[in-house]
Amino acid sequence: MNRIKIIAGCLVLSISVFQGNAQQKLKLQYNTPATNWNEALPLGNGRLGAMVFGNPQKEELQLNEETVWAGEPGNNVPKNVYPNIEEIRKLLFAGKNKEAQDLANTTFPRQAPANLNYGMPYQTVGSLWIEFPGHESFTDYKRDLDIEKAVSSVSYKANGVTYKREFFASFADDVILVKLTADKKKSISFSLSATTPQVVHNFKTKDNKLFFEGTTASVDNKIGKVKFIGEAACTLQGGKLTATSDKLTVKDADEVIIRIAIATNFKNYKDLSANPSEKNAATLVKASKKTYAKSFQDHVIAYQKYFNRVSLYLGNSPQSNKTTDVRIKEFGTSYDPQLVALYFQFGRYLLISSSQPGNQPGNLQGIWNHKLSPPWDSKYTVNINTEMNYWPAEITNLSEMHQPLFSMLKDLAITGKESASEMYHARGWNMHHNTDLWRMTGVVDGGFYGLWPMGGAWLTQHLWQHYLYTGDKAFLKEYYPVLKGAAQFYLDVLQEEPEHKWLVVAPSMSPENTYEKSVGVSAGTTMDNQLVFDTFNNIVNAAKVLETDKSFADSVAVALKRLPPMQIGQYSQLQEWLHDWDKPNDHHRHISHLYGLFPSGQISPFRTPQLIEAAKNTLISRGDVSTGWSMGWKVNWWARLLDGNRAFKLIKDQLSPAPMETKGQQGGTYPNLLDAHPPFQIDGNFGCTAGITEMLLQSYDGAIYVLPALPDDFKSGKVSGLKAKGGFEVAIEWENGKVKQLTVKSALGGNCRLRLASNVMLVGDVKLEEAKGDNPNVFYNVTTIKDPLISEKAALKGYKSPETKLYDFNTVAGKTYVFKVK
Repeated sequence: MNRIKIIAGCLVLSISVFQGNAQQKLKLQYNTPATNWNEALPLGNGRLGAMVFGNPQKEELQLNEETVWAGEPGNNVPKNVYPNIEEIRKLLFAGKNKEAQDLANTTFPRQAPANLNYGMPYQTVGSLWIEFPGHESFTDYKRDLDIEKAVSSVSYKANGVTYKREFFASFADDVILVKLTADKKKSISFSLSATTPQVVHNFKTKDNKLFFEGTTASVDNKIGKVKFIGEAACTLQGGKLTATSDKLTVKDADEVIIRIAIATNFKNYKDLSANPSEKNAATLVKASKKTYAKSFQDHVIAYQKYFNRVSLYLGNSPQSNKTTDVRIKEFGTSYDPQLVALYFQFGRYLLISSSQPGNQPGNLQGIWNHKLSPPWDSKYTVNINTEMNYWPAEITNLSEMHQPLFSMLKDLAITGKESASEMYHARGWNMHHNTDLWRMTGVVDGGFYGLWPMGGAWLTQHLWQHYLYTGDKAFLKEYYPVLKGAAQFYLDVLQEEPEHKWLVVAPSMSPENTYEKSVGVSAGTTMDNQLVFDTFNNIVNAAKVLETDKSFADSVAVALKRLPPMQIGQYSQLQEWLHDWDKPNDHHRHISHLYGLFPSGQISPFRTPQLIEAAKNTLISRGDVSTGWSMGWKVNWWARLLDGNRAFKLIKDQLSPAPMETKGQQGGTYPNLLDAHPPFQIDGNFGCTAGITEMLLQSYDGAIYVLPALPDDFKSGKVSGLKAKGGFEVAIEWENGKVKQLTVKSALGGNCRLRLASNVMLVGDVKLEEAKGDNPNVFYNVTTIKDPLISEKAALKGYKSPETKLYDFNTVAGKTYVFKVK
């Protein structure tokens, strides 16, 4: 009885969240089958992924399992390179930049030497094919992906019979399920087979199940040792199932349920001793005991536990009745606020579907990849892309999805000791701009990509941010050694530059950019300085919270004072490098030195107007249209600059049809709403979801800023479930661009400071007091930065922040506070 009540309660919750917004269709919908991978629809349960094509005659389910990577355990740290690193430092400080770059190229060549590798690619399992004879001609075709339930469906009419297929990757049972039905009995006949591009593979049938097995590829000096086994089992109502050596055939069934299990021998990054056959057998036995209806119900409940936490309504438009591919084509010239809401929620759907607790973090393509050698190996690229994947985690109420990234950081804090010690003779741990399933931490080249020892600095920001949002001291204590190891590394590798005696990282680079022709290796880049600043402040604050490690925190604080200030260059821009080397015609996709604006909060419209102006000048100079992930980052930057219309312009640029070319930097969105670099990278989806959130709510600058960057196109709307630092959950309703109602739920208690437009007055459950001084809530401490150095050639015009007011009210943990416009 209690079980029934719980299920009923969950279903009521799922309805109530969207009640009043029933016209908001949280579906991707189409009237033709997918003709290529960028039109297929993604399903995932964190571990298993599938792309559904929806072809009536021959359905393809392209399959992934998160641990199917090439290679075997082992790091890629080069030996005996420390003397050359020391020499590169000397050359840089002597101004011999070209010589430093040449030595870096020689020490870390673009092609991996025989004794090294540059990381392994994430690979596909292959495809399952369901072939229906006689379904070549069809009418009344519909295909969709319901992101409210995480289920895809296909329906059509062939030979006078209406057929329907349902697909989902179960969050409850850890299998992929397919349900085949028809409106006429004995109408379902098909064959089931599998293919894979893996060189080592085997297909067979046994006990009326289809087995597809393989071993991943060998790359560079690593032998492919990940073994995977997939099993597909059919449950029939009516009809007959027969098996040949490598194919199952069903004839004249009324209904068929296909359950697909996939497992590998992967146990952890250094252990491949798991038994995939045993794992699959146990999974299928358990899943098969449930009816399809029960499996579907359990799946929806498990998924909606996360998804239904946030609701977004931005308005109505007839465009929502059109197919998704048409809406993307017409978005630039049509009013379609529901597509923005759908795109926002699609990002949350992708994060839930590709990063479940206990699993691997989402890679460059989440978990969806149909190749053996995908673009950029579909690795973890940590000079922006992996971090961007997790920007929506805390703010869109999906904190649990962050856990796989945190687990990977524990692994990297172990493997990264080798690169810190061997390459830099330093304590602690570090990594460079790439890692993979095997947690490699070495470099991939000495050019404009690999010699960037800052991956640990950026990734560990996610640990500190998680603490600021949740207040979880036990979590902070558990991960304190990871934070400390990162800080130890920089404490040891910082070098004194000769001109100002600042402490800087050398050698490094501003990711993937150059300041001279073919020269990127450098010392003291602005992004490096910002990252070390945050890393050092995080460990000092963490030690204070945990009341531990005072002597180490004191040594970090001493070094912190010697970091360079940010600088404003001759073009009134935020300098990218230690010297004023920026080029006014540079439209590079990476604008890494704006890390201090977002995701960090070092630059603020209210505290640092000169830096805000310089950051804005930089952003304007670089231009809007770029790769998908770059435009996603720009949405967040313009939101932090409090320019909602420019942020929305970037969303329009991103929600334009992606080009069919597989190269270039045009960005855009594919028909299945996935982001284009091009080709497909998932980070742009997550970047835009985070950016839309930043337009509605910010909590980085000592207060919760309500509607900081609302564009004119979002005149009225409502959002609920967004998270702010300090354990606050916020719901906002607005009309004509102004707050109408504000709800704040406090998980931790303490002072809540609101920043509101100066013409907004709210009254509610408690009185709002005008704020004075610093916010006493420790989760809103603002770290003071040094005043910037400004070039004599700079011509700053002055930046005027919008007029706002700050209000405080005290909260009690567990209580909800409602305010309405006066």
